[in-house]
Amino acid sequence: MRPVTSFLEWLYATGWANAIRENEVAFPWIECVHVLAITLVVGSISVVDLRLLGVAWRDRPVQRVLRDVLPLTWAAFAMAVASGFLMFASNAPAYARNPYLQAKMALLVLAGLNMASFHWWARRSLQTWGNTPRPPWRARLAGAISLLCWLGVVAVARWIGFTMLAH
Repeated sequence: MRPVTSFLEWLYATGWANAIRENEVAFPWIECVHVLAITLVVGSISVVDLRLLGVAWRDRPVQRVLRDVLPLTWAAFAMAVASGFLMFASNAPAYARNPYLQAKMALLVLAGLNMASFHWWARRSLQTWGNTPRPPWRARLAGAISLLCWLGVVAVARWIGFTMLAH
């Protein structure tokens, strides 16, 4: 555990983490970018999830929805990761101990595993069901799990700031 603690302390002591911590506008601006990026991630993923659930955009092929939405999702996710890392670095040891941040990370891993398993399964079968208004149960399950994970990410993330003593 010592290497992790050492890394967290090193990260906290970097000049740029200190600059974020000490500048009264840096953290709020980074947080603003993070919130906007997460909004784009959750909003765009919800479009895909609702299509997989068969409750919206039923007239559009799943492949088209994926092709149209996922580039925005990935760009927004990259912005969310970068801004989230900067906020984390500003108080890395304390954030690492925060149970809400830990829950958020666990939900992100679960969402990623769900996405990977869906894409692994769908790449072999999407041609057979991708145009149907109501996808097969596996696709609907993947959409439901994804939607629940991302709603959970937003919910627990909201509590991170309320449980931190200082930024």
